Amino acid sequence: MTNDDKKSAARPPSAGRLAVRNPGALVFAAEMYGLQLDQLAALTGGERSARAAASRWRELGYAETAQLSPGAPWLWVTKAGLDACGFGYRPGKPALARLAHIRAVAAARIALEATDGYQAASAFWRCERRIRSRHGVGVRQHLPDAEVHWPDGARGRDGSPIGWAGECWAIEAEISPKTVARTTAIMREILFRTGDYGCLAADVAVPGRPARHARALYLCSPAALPTVLRARAALGPLAARIEVRDLPPGALL
Repeated sequence: MTNDDKKSAARPPSAGRLAVRNPGALVFAAEMYGLQLDQLAALTGGERSARAAASRWRELGYAETAQLSPGAPWLWVTKAGLDACGFGYRPGKPALARLAHIRAVAAARIALEATDGYQAASAFWRCERRIRSRHGVGVRQHLPDAEVHWPDGARGRDGSPIGWAGECWAIEAEISPKTVARTTAIMREILFRTGDYGCLAADVAVPGRPARHARALYLCSPAALPTVLRARAALGPLAARIEVRDLPPGALL
């Protein structure tokens, strides 16, 4: 990544200035379009604390809740809450057609951010909502579900350097299978990309420049896994930069 790319991927506004309980969880909900209360409980330490946080946020006008799907109620952040978090995203209730995908991506983020390696390295998650906010209106490009940025010089819990320090990973949560051809095309687009999202068209994929994404991590449902594996196999040598894993437990709606 270039220095300009790293600046554009800088961490979002700090949750430290939010005068609410569990400010990091509120920022998480704002970045992820929304989440279900069982996922909020994973961030706040339990169901009781999640319900208390949600109640307080509703009182402040920062969030709304509703039963949008089977399972736990959903929570999403209002315009007032987005403003308090320092975000300029367009507010709105999560789209019903995207609920399963939103839950899966949130589950992937919760699982990854809970790992010792992620925490020790001070890695950070660049959400799709933020990527989309930089993306030009009407520009047809595939946007990953997220990026994970590993800082230069990042080290593990034991203090030893990690082999992927300085890398940017594209994250894809796959629930329903696409065609093999479409999935392969998306993988190639991710791996050949050189510029940040929202860059000039001439900078999207420049031969000779370092790839933006050192690798792409695909987290798959059982239904999507066979297609993703066949698509990766079709890449030839590029397949080495595609990691495929199962979605974490509880990710499916």
